[in-house]
Amino acid sequence: MLAKTYGSAVYGVDAHQITIEVNIITGTKFFMVGLPDSAVKESEHRVESALKQNGYHMPRQRVIVNLAPADIKKEGSAYDLPIAIGILCASDQITLPSLDQYMIMGELALDGKIRPVKGALPIAIEARKKGFKGLILPKENASEAAIVDKIDVIGVESLKEAVNHLTGKKPIEPLHYDTRDIFQSHVNEYDADFANVQGQENIKRSLEIAAAGGHNVIMIGPPGAGKTMLAKRLPSILPPLTLQESLETTKIHSVSGHLSENASLIATRPFRSPHHTISDVALVGGGGIPQPGEISLANNGVLFLDELPEFKRTVLEVMRQPLEERKVTISRARISIEFPANFMLIASMNPCPCGYYNHPEKDCVCAPGVVQKYLNKVSGPLLDRIDLHVEVTPVSFDQLSADRKTESSDEIRNRVIEARLIQAERFKDHPDIFNNAMMNSQMVKSMCQINQAGRALLKTAMEKLGLSARAYDRILKVARTIADLAGKEDIQIEHLAEAIQYRSLDRDGWAN
Repeated sequence: MLAKTYGSAVYGVDAHQITIEVNIITGTKFFMVGLPDSAVKESEHRVESALKQNGYHMPRQRVIVNLAPADIKKEGSAYDLPIAIGILCASDQITLPSLDQYMIMGELALDGKIRPVKGALPIAIEARKKGFKGLILPKENASEAAIVDKIDVIGVESLKEAVNHLTGKKPIEPLHYDTRDIFQSHVNEYDADFANVQGQENIKRSLEIAAAGGHNVIMIGPPGAGKTMLAKRLPSILPPLTLQESLETTKIHSVSGHLSENASLIATRPFRSPHHTISDVALVGGGGIPQPGEISLANNGVLFLDELPEFKRTVLEVMRQPLEERKVTISRARISIEFPANFMLIASMNPCPCGYYNHPEKDCVCAPGVVQKYLNKVSGPLLDRIDLHVEVTPVSFDQLSADRKTESSDEIRNRVIEARLIQAERFKDHPDIFNNAMMNSQMVKSMCQINQAGRALLKTAMEKLGLSARAYDRILKVARTIADLAGKEDIQIEHLAEAIQYRSLDRDGWAN
């Protein structure tokens, strides 16, 4: 008898329907076709054990399982449950008249328990898109999938529970969530706050500008100056995620398996801080069937690279294109997948190997030329793509021990939101542009006009610092953001001067 169940394969951040066809005919072997990988092929043994432990049996005939369409590679163990239910139907051990109304996914343990799978959210979206009444999947993934409306999400813990629900013996109540309530109840929940930071007012100012315009930042300073502490607090001053951004971020974390059990929506900006030993594939994404990398996991949030020169040169260089295009395309012989990569890059580094070049109190012990050589580990093209270069100096004892109240993240975030609202109005006719950092060269020319005095100041700065044409655009974008924070329609010379000082760490002038 031929039986059909339905599952889904996740490619990139989207899912595609897979039909699992099971036919039992005369013979003695088990065959699985349709480009399954090793994990899918091994399901035969997991399914056989799970069936036996739950009072069923594996047919002693020829069992043919086809995963259609046959030209798409299938990977992972999430097809165990639909295969098991298909075998039960094809061998007449159970009768399920409503089988075609459900999409089914889940990994089987040997005792029939069901383990969680990756990509529950895009699978639920695909199930609704294809018109299925419901989705049966592991209970741990039900909260994640239930944020999709107009579909019944059934969370099960075992093969027996799934069969009892489908046969109507013990129906399980569908899980439904109000997405907006979940989103609003968790928005802006951050552990770190700028209210706990004493001193470093100039660094706070630069991070406020970065947050307001979506600019990339590099902080250079000695060990213990507070670079990492400040970077970790940046998400707390960014505007709250919109519901659309939250769904997009949750999809990426879902397909990569980074959502915790029983998690639903991600309502706070992601903060990713990979170790400097990371590979280029782990950073930008890849694999046989491409998976998102750290730059995609940081989408709509912050990617923090601590000790930037310690990263391998090849790893840093692969970020150059995603930093410009806000996406990364992974191409393979059979498939090409695009991942979003709209992140803010925050990098930190010591000024030299010993860490005390330009320190106000301690002497640098590095040999002549070592500082320049150390800075050369970060390429000029990559530095050009970083809008703000900020020198971080240590905080004095008097500042650390002061009792004065400092601005909280909420206060700074309110100013950032006001600046973003100005930008939203400016870019209302450009649906793909959300902040000043995303402007192209043509938009910079039309929206970042400066007067004669400003042009003279910028020309002098370009000549003395040896800046590139890309750095010229970056300065104008930052100046536009500073003007937005000040509530000014035009870029004033003081806004331009402040923007120029954030290029003072450029290699041509700083290391000499």
